[in-house]
Amino acid sequence: MHRALDMGVTLLDTADMYGPFTNELLVGRVLKERRSDAFVSTKVGLLVGEQHIVANGRPGYVRRACDASLRRLQTDVIDLYQLHRADPEVPVEETWGAMAELVRAGKVRALGLCAVGARGGRRSGARLYDGTIRQLERVQQVFPVGAVQAELSVWSPEALRSLLPWCAARGVGFLAAMPLGNGFLTGTLTPGQGFEPDDLRARHPRFTAEMMAANQPIVAGLRRVAARHGEDVTPGQVALAWVLAQGSHVVPVPGAKRERWVVENAGAADLRLTHEDLAELGRLPAARGSWD
Repeated sequence: MHRALDMGVTLLDTADMYGPFTNELLVGRVLKERRSDAFVSTKVGLLVGEQHIVANGRPGYVRRACDASLRRLQTDVIDLYQLHRADPEVPVEETWGAMAELVRAGKVRALGLCAVGARGGRRSGARLYDGTIRQLERVQQVFPVGAVQAELSVWSPEALRSLLPWCAARGVGFLAAMPLGNGFLTGTLTPGQGFEPDDLRARHPRFTAEMMAANQPIVAGLRRVAARHGEDVTPGQVALAWVLAQGSHVVPVPGAKRERWVVENAGAADLRLTHEDLAELGRLPAARGSWD
């Protein structure tokens, strides 16, 4: 994180459920020293149990969770506070209203919403983000939406159809989650390599050996575009540059555990894709999953 900040990266995006809590504690160690260098975003609304995750959008819980996040992050204000998931037992307006109170109290600067969209919608052809847009329309009546976070990448472009235009039309920022396709778009994964049991990719329908092999043409396309820009340009940088090319209000949020990946990811900001590049990437085959 220090290296990222040194290179001009400013957004540090986390959530109380990551760990749970341990990721906020880690980010807090950095913020304690360099708060002015970072734009800090965290999330509320999901609780992690032994074998399950449940939503909690009760106003009292939201207020307590925010105070706990502030303590872990070692800061007196959160730049962007995002609702991770709406609680089906609580009207989303009530949850959002409690979050808006935190803005008025000076504990939070802006509010965001994480998109919901079942992957199964791809199989049925349904528009993935209709439910999210309905939620956005509802909460926008209570307090302005500052940002929306949703998956967006070369192999998951569904947000381009309706969610990204919704944000663009209203001046709402868009945080592109998983812009590297959970690592697949970096070209560093080998089909059949296997994953640790606690790795989410071990159960992901695109990370079976068969589907990783079937989706190699996507990586090959990224490699072709990278080669046109120089031998030091990587497929992952092209994937991030593609996300950046979707609009000035779009910010990719790649994860990284090692400094070398932080350096590589940050380099994507200097990569300018041509119309030819974007057209070629637009012609890549759709990603396949084990349901296909």
